[in-house]
Amino acid sequence: MKDLAGKTAFVTGGASGIGLGIATALAQAGVKVMLCDIEQAALDEAVAGLRATNADVAGVVADVSLKDQLREAAEATLDAYGDVHILVNNAGVGGGGAYGAWTDASWDWTIGVNLMGVIWGVEVFGPLIERHGQGGQIVNTASVAGLLSGSGNAYNVTKYGVVALSEGLRVELAPRGIGVSVLCPGFIRTRIVDSGRNRPDRFADDQPAAAPAGERLAWIENLRTRVDTGIDPRYVGELVREGIEGDWPYIFTDAEFEPIVEARFAAIREGFGRIRDRVPPTG
Repeated sequence: MKDLAGKTAFVTGGASGIGLGIATALAQAGVKVMLCDIEQAALDEAVAGLRATNADVAGVVADVSLKDQLREAAEATLDAYGDVHILVNNAGVGGGGAYGAWTDASWDWTIGVNLMGVIWGVEVFGPLIERHGQGGQIVNTASVAGLLSGSGNAYNVTKYGVVALSEGLRVELAPRGIGVSVLCPGFIRTRIVDSGRNRPDRFADDQPAAAPAGERLAWIENLRTRVDTGIDPRYVGELVREGIEGDWPYIFTDAEFEPIVEARFAAIREGFGRIRDRVPPTG
């Protein structure tokens, strides 16, 4: 999509962090933006802030893990702007806990927002982008954690899923005039560490989580420090705008984790190398 001016974008998790950074960059490029978020107060503040710059933006509250609410948000977008050209499935939460601390509710919440929210977004908005015949772009926010496991928690599992979904959709939707990009950010200044503030009651654990101890507490505090001193979300927004214009398959924010990703690919190649010259039995 070389010419973004006058197009319409729907951005989930748009009230803060990466979502607001993307919405800001798109609005500055002349895109009409519907910001979607689960937090009403933060959403109102974000919309007011962008409107103060003469941006054409609106807001709608929705929990992306509920398909019906996304459908209602889609109707609100069509009522406001008529068409949708760009879908940014950005809403996400950090959670799930390490092995030994898993709960059904935490898995359900993390998968519901991070993975099913993206799936529902594509299912609801994809046909709306197709129907006007002008082409469009879908951007799914994964994480660099979608390319390197780090640990086996729910967050990483969902982000691997978003990468796989995006890669497959890119091939499937290209003949329909829709590009698909997957955003794999590193450490960005967001409130992801505090995403539990938006955890719906239906995902509440039966028992309160035990306070993290020792090594786990140190890991959380290090994560918070890395996030608090991370990349400005507005810079990420500019990268995403450029990625939409250039139809980039992958959008990265920095090269910090490239050696770790390369090491993973090397291990995969090594695995193939062990069996490359072997002839498997056929009967």
